[in-house]
Amino acid sequence: MKEYGIIGKSLSHSFSPRYFDQKFTQESIDAVFRAFELPEIDVVNDLLYARPQLAGLCVTIPYKEAIIPYLDELDAAALDIGAVNCIQFYGDKRKGYNTDVIGFSASLKPLLPQEPLQALVLGTGGASKAVCAALKQLAIPYTLVSRNAISGHLTYTDLDEQAISAHRLIVNTTPLGTYPDITDLPLIPYDGVSAQHILYDLIYNPAETAFLKEGKSRGARVKNGLEMLELQAEENWRLWTAGH
Repeated sequence: MKEYGIIGKSLSHSFSPRYFDQKFTQESIDAVFRAFELPEIDVVNDLLYARPQLAGLCVTIPYKEAIIPYLDELDAAALDIGAVNCIQFYGDKRKGYNTDVIGFSASLKPLLPQEPLQALVLGTGGASKAVCAALKQLAIPYTLVSRNAISGHLTYTDLDEQAISAHRLIVNTTPLGTYPDITDLPLIPYDGVSAQHILYDLIYNPAETAFLKEGKSRGARVKNGLEMLELQAEENWRLWTAGH
């Protein structure tokens, strides 16, 4: 029986095990999917040595960047982005991919208006890197918002209603608002949000985060990260079963 899994720090509410277990049952696939919580990334080699039957891995917070030194090869997109969320095994080699880009781009496209717009990307971690790559592919100018002052980025204290009004797509890539901390949200001036805005949250649990509720209450179009996850999961499966 082939074994697949996900590595991360806290996986009790992870989407992937339920999704793939259901897929294996529905499609009569002889495989199992497991969640591997790693306290630190440097124990990943111990995991891989102990489970030679692993055929593919998902990678989630906070290891999408930290996993890279443990891989033998990177897909061109993952190399460019600097973050990995999918590992393909072939022989004794490990190859990293970033399928978050495909998932985010495909799930965002139906929401986009015909007229140009600018985006704010909240957060600068591995998920943010994939979002920025997708926005670049879609020719949507974006500005990163970070907690810390970084050249070329805004900080949350830099944001005012005018800045929010000027960026009609706002993407939350931070974990703020994830269950069980459902009242948390990025601290931006929500009064600048209007019915012309799109608020996209990579979080999917809860289905409507405090961030999305703030946008919805002001007439904005909102979307959570569930479809993105489903699309990237299917791309992961395609890579795992396509061979090298």
